[in-house]
Amino acid sequence: MMWQRLCTLMIAGLFSVTGWANQIENIRVWPAPNETRVVVDLADTPDFSYFSLTRPDRLVIDLKQSSLATSLPKPVKGSDILTKIRKSSPPAKSTYRLVFELKDAAKPHIFALAPGGEYGHRLVVDLPHPDKVDKNKPDLSAAEKKRRETVAALPFGTDDIVVAIDAGHGGNDPGAVGPTRKFEKYVTLAIAKQTAARINAVPGMRAVLTRTGDYFVDLNRRSEIARQHKAHLLVSIHADGFHKPQPRGASVWVLSRRRANSEIGRWIERHEEQSNLLGGGSLLAQNNEDEYLSRAVLDLQFSNSQKEGYNVATRVLKELGKVTKLHKSSPEHASLAVLKSPDIPSLLIETGFISNPQEERLLFQRDHQRRLADAVYHGIRNYFEHFPPDGTLFAARKNGVKHTVTAGQSLSLIANKYQSSVAAIKSANGLSSNTLRVGQVLSIPNVDVAKLAGKGDNAASSTRTVTHTVSRGEFLGKIAEHYQVSVSTIRRANSLKSDTLWVGQKLSIPGATTPDRKHKVKRGEYLGKIAANYGVTIESLRQANSLRSDTLAVGQTLIIPGS
Repeated sequence: MMWQRLCTLMIAGLFSVTGWANQIENIRVWPAPNETRVVVDLADTPDFSYFSLTRPDRLVIDLKQSSLATSLPKPVKGSDILTKIRKSSPPAKSTYRLVFELKDAAKPHIFALAPGGEYGHRLVVDLPHPDKVDKNKPDLSAAEKKRRETVAALPFGTDDIVVAIDAGHGGNDPGAVGPTRKFEKYVTLAIAKQTAARINAVPGMRAVLTRTGDYFVDLNRRSEIARQHKAHLLVSIHADGFHKPQPRGASVWVLSRRRANSEIGRWIERHEEQSNLLGGGSLLAQNNEDEYLSRAVLDLQFSNSQKEGYNVATRVLKELGKVTKLHKSSPEHASLAVLKSPDIPSLLIETGFISNPQEERLLFQRDHQRRLADAVYHGIRNYFEHFPPDGTLFAARKNGVKHTVTAGQSLSLIANKYQSSVAAIKSANGLSSNTLRVGQVLSIPNVDVAKLAGKGDNAASSTRTVTHTVSRGEFLGKIAEHYQVSVSTIRRANSLKSDTLWVGQKLSIPGATTPDRKHKVKRGEYLGKIAANYGVTIESLRQANSLRSDTLAVGQTLIIPGS
């Protein structure tokens, strides 16, 4: 009996020397725009407690029965809340104490995660960033005030079409992993940024990225970001993975009806969020207990969003088929969390299988990423050219500009307002004289609505008016698709009364997107010089080529966007 006790004491003593039950294997930090996430990798399930200290602000976490198997202190850069993680004297020998030095007070969200994917046991610490208030925000300039007054007086909407681009995974979530250990999260961010750059180059369109760096964004938060920016569409970029290397090809997914019904049920239970879906909650405010009425309204809203999402998906898939192999030739339906919003048309694009060796290699090539981004952009733009939301600049382009004559207005005054001509207005409206009557509605031809709305400068030289000479076999639809404009735009710009064309006819194509060119860097050339030669901006060159610095190498090939 005595011998057994002695053995127990010896084993306990040996254990205390060699280490405790759990080990801190690594500490990873992911600064994001709104919060900083710290992930503590552990050998086993963490047993922890925590508290906060002030003057200075700190967060203290005690991990019981734990020892350190990584290096500390750990300086933190790029975070608005966290400066350093270090150790401190613990309350007991068996406890390891971590101290998070903060820039400001914070309410942390701390939780444990069980093993999953590439990772074992983890303790996650989310530190929200303090709200930023710009006290030195400048007043609007006189020119900007005048521009806004001019836009407000226009008889058509000038809103941007907002597209939320979601780069899948990020931070401590690497996504699928390729045969050579390359992570999906890097592919998705690169393609998302290039897609956003293409969209932002078009007057009347604006892209919003759900993440701009290597950090994790909660799936629900991705939809919230899209909703906060009043997005007309949410596009989530991913790369597929499979346990076998054979599958390959791109695919596009939309939300299944089953998922939508369950989501609508959840919205019903959360009146405040549901009110946001319904545009301010005026309907629910009158009778927010009527579950069946609320469900019916949301069901109608989702049906429309699902139809729009599927329509966009088919166009994107068609464009992807021009630049890469397709896994499926039509959009597929699935219960994917990022597509859950009943109020925002959403689609998820699998750009290829990163688990396939050939496609893994392609997905990390800049040229292939650019082609994929271009395909996504062309599919989205093609949809909105045909079905622009009301009140947007695209809708004004498609539907034309109508002007109602008021007292004291003349044809020359109206022509000057819209930067048109008296002759063009008379021709478009069949007027034989300059006499007008109050209340008369005039069609105004050849209006550059983007220029009138003050949105012509964000095109970065990727869109312009070009002259096209009709060749044999060409028709309006084919020409419009080539330049990524609508048929109605070409009709209006050329005052066409029919769609019949003849060989050699010259057509004016406003807002045309011209194809990209490539430039091989020569000795003595630099970004500014190359940009000036092609009439593009330095920033557009940086974005098109994902340049991290302006240093160029002789022989380097650059993509010249919209040259």
